[in-house]
Amino acid sequence: MGKKSEKKAERTSAKKLDKKVEKKVEKKVGRQFENQVAEALRVGEGFRLADVDTSATPAFEGGKAEAEVAMAVCAAEVAELQERLYAASRGGDTRSVLLVIQGMDTSGKGGIMRHVVGLLDPQGVSITAFKKPTAQERRHPFLWRIRQALPEPGMIGVFDRSHYEDVLVARVDGLVPASTWRRRYSQIRTFEKSLTDSGTTIVKVMLHIGSQEQKERLGERLDRPDKYWKYNPGDVDVRLNWDAYQEAYAEALLKTSTDTALWYVVPADRKWYARLAVQQLLLGALREVDPQWPPADFDVEVEKARLAES
Repeated sequence: MGKKSEKKAERTSAKKLDKKVEKKVEKKVGRQFENQVAEALRVGEGFRLADVDTSATPAFEGGKAEAEVAMAVCAAEVAELQERLYAASRGGDTRSVLLVIQGMDTSGKGGIMRHVVGLLDPQGVSITAFKKPTAQERRHPFLWRIRQALPEPGMIGVFDRSHYEDVLVARVDGLVPASTWRRRYSQIRTFEKSLTDSGTTIVKVMLHIGSQEQKERLGERLDRPDKYWKYNPGDVDVRLNWDAYQEAYAEALLKTSTDTALWYVVPADRKWYARLAVQQLLLGALREVDPQWPPADFDVEVEKARLAES
């Protein structure tokens, strides 16, 4: 067999394999799949962050190839629901969705932005990456800058880090007295309750990476010139406080996971699983909102006639 024939045979075989994988995965990601993922990852009574296996793939049996197919299978529904949400706001629907992404350095937040959020229609998405507060922001209560970035009706808002930095970094680095960050838990619960009451569906995700996996990812950034730009010497300083951050996350998760604003802890050692899980959580939120196409605010038949005569 010649090289051309061999390559053609390989492509044909790959296509057959892809079809087999796709059919197999389609059966797995039916209507109940996102519920299974959400149930497996939710933070509820008795949750212990230390018990989470960061390399696990809860509610999903398969590998990277199957996960990528699963995401592709669900992408069309996510896109339609997003468009319906955006369109519904033009008809007066005031609802929105807020996706909060938290995690230690290298936990995969950037990958979520590219591979999950990046598949959405940009005109219906607002992304805010919260950095160290500016001098102006520090003059206001800690939730002030968060309120400025909330999604408008019909939008999917995405927070890359969030108000939770004020009970994580602020706690570990001693930026405020303990009495201050402890008081913030109830302030956050009240704030998020007001958001859900006004029509914002909140999905809070912690990308939970293991210490060894983080070390390897940081090492890769130092080994590859094309990754230098991602490396920040401060990441190692944060890493030295690993246990303190795990303790801070554990308490924040338990004290701010409520019936209307649940936390989901996503094992993040396997990037492909984390992306699939976040997509499913977002899909579940959009299904819950169930936005509908707005009715025409004009006479359809009259407009058809006018168009025909034009």
